[in-house]
Amino acid sequence: MFAITATEKDSQYMQIALEEATRAFAKEEVPVGAVLVQGERILARAHNLRETRGDATAHAEILAIREACKQVGGWRLEDSTLYVTLEPCPMCAGAILQARVERLVYGADDPKAGVVKSLYSMLEDERFNHRVQVTGGVLEQECSAILKDFFHRRRQKGPGEQK
Repeated sequence: MFAITATEKDSQYMQIALEEATRAFAKEEVPVGAVLVQGERILARAHNLRETRGDATAHAEILAIREACKQVGGWRLEDSTLYVTLEPCPMCAGAILQARVERLVYGADDPKAGVVKSLYSMLEDERFNHRVQVTGGVLEQECSAILKDFFHRRRQKGPGEQK
């Protein structure tokens, strides 16, 4: 399923996801952004808010899926594409499956927690009743750079200066 080639539209929507990641960065949140699209319509945009909300589930993908479900009036997000700047974790990949998202486009791999390609191919597992088309590496350098910058700055702060 990784054979799906990125399009110019994918880059445009990923740029919007990067804008969301920048919003997270400004709030001292891990800079991950997501955009959920159905057809040409953006249903939701979101960024990480775990620290702000004190909520372990407030990942960009989860927040975007929740908002998109409100927009469509149900839990099925068929014929939709989720754009996210970082390869999803197990929780987010599970939510993508449960919401019946058709396609995932992500930017940077996450070798420590990503379960789309890095640690596991959860979205392609035939044991689940839904599979997701995946395109990885879209604007990978930009998506990776904002994360590296964030963690570099965080390491430079003293222990008492971090959230």
